[in-house]
Amino acid sequence: MEAANEAKQQILKDNNAARVDVEKLDLSSIRTVKAFADKLKALNLPLNILINNAGIMFCPFQLSEDGIETQFATNHIGHFYLTNLLIDKMKETSKATGIQGRIVNLSSILHQYPYKEGIQFHKISDKSSYQERLAYGQSKLANLLHSNELSRRLQEEGANITVNSVHPGLIMTNLMRHSGLSMRIFRAFTCFMWKNVPQGAATTCYVALHPSLKGVTGKYFVDCNEHEPSKLAQDEALARNLWDVSNNLINAALKS
Repeated sequence: MEAANEAKQQILKDNNAARVDVEKLDLSSIRTVKAFADKLKALNLPLNILINNAGIMFCPFQLSEDGIETQFATNHIGHFYLTNLLIDKMKETSKATGIQGRIVNLSSILHQYPYKEGIQFHKISDKSSYQERLAYGQSKLANLLHSNELSRRLQEEGANITVNSVHPGLIMTNLMRHSGLSMRIFRAFTCFMWKNVPQGAATTCYVALHPSLKGVTGKYFVDCNEHEPSKLAQDEALARNLWDVSNNLINAALKS
């Protein structure tokens, strides 16, 4: 919240006519996600753009309060549920304004390195098979599969909303705070390749805002260019299965 409020003050400094509201959201908690969405919808504001940006990386094994492995819960389930809760508001906004809505999911180039089967549907929260790097890759693959399946469904119903995924690049943030010594050494020797925060946000902002991407949906972008994701990320059956499993995990958490 401290960092968010600092960002708010910086925005207001650059544009004193802006309105910026800061709200707390814990994406690892399904009930917190619902409370946040309910509060946002109660404001009755238009919703044109949704950027699912939060994430954690290479964490030691831990379960969320809903009993879901933390990287999968935070990086995928929280964003999946938030998007589902807000999608009707986005449809209303695009219909009322005639302006196309855009959803951007932040994935990672590491989506190419999940578990062998892509998503371990029967072992998502299994400690014995957990590997922190593969679990992160699994969660980032899930972001891409979510984008593609949601894009397909919205196109099918004729909604004026696009959904795309981006890899923001290697960025100098505290995302890697759980990384071991080897990753810190790697970062030290490759520091010239790393982006600062504005550079890291460039592809996200491009996909969310650029007029040339009107109507472009179900795509993956790297460095402001369309890029082909892994074969697993293009697996439609895997995407449909993930959609169903995600809903089942959420429903089970809400009933408990």
